[in-house]
Amino acid sequence: MSVTPDSFLYPLAATRSLGHYLTPTPAGFALHMSASPGNLRAVRGLTARSLRDHGAGADLVDAAQLVLCELYGNAVRACGDHAPLVAEVETGPAGVWVRLHDPDRSRHPRRVPGVRLDDGEAESGRGLPLMDLLAPGWDLVTTPVGKQVRCLVSHDLDGVN
Repeated sequence: MSVTPDSFLYPLAATRSLGHYLTPTPAGFALHMSASPGNLRAVRGLTARSLRDHGAGADLVDAAQLVLCELYGNAVRACGDHAPLVAEVETGPAGVWVRLHDPDRSRHPRRVPGVRLDDGEAESGRGLPLMDLLAPGWDLVTTPVGKQVRCLVSHDLDGVN
């Protein structure tokens, strides 16, 4: 069975296929994947399914998906298409942990000066301010094989209109 948007109709199960390796965990999942548009769609759907299965509300699911997409996009910009990535999503007492690991420890996310979230003319640069809003205190650690960006999306976001 491969990880596809249609496969989310079934309970999470370990899967192995070209381009991804899914490992369910008690509080979420870890997905090893190559960076591609199809795998981004799959990890977004997997995030929604896993978080809903663990009782997260729609606002928390949306926020976690936005954070994950920003991390994914930054990793693709740093490493290129088809780079090996590891996404981890898990619920915890304080909220949802979203972690993304990529192989390039030298390129870190950086803010574009002067760009605001409400800047309708900006073509890029809103992602990190969005992460600051949804996952304040996110951080980055280098690892022996690259870097991992770690974000905690607080349960406080659930039910916020």
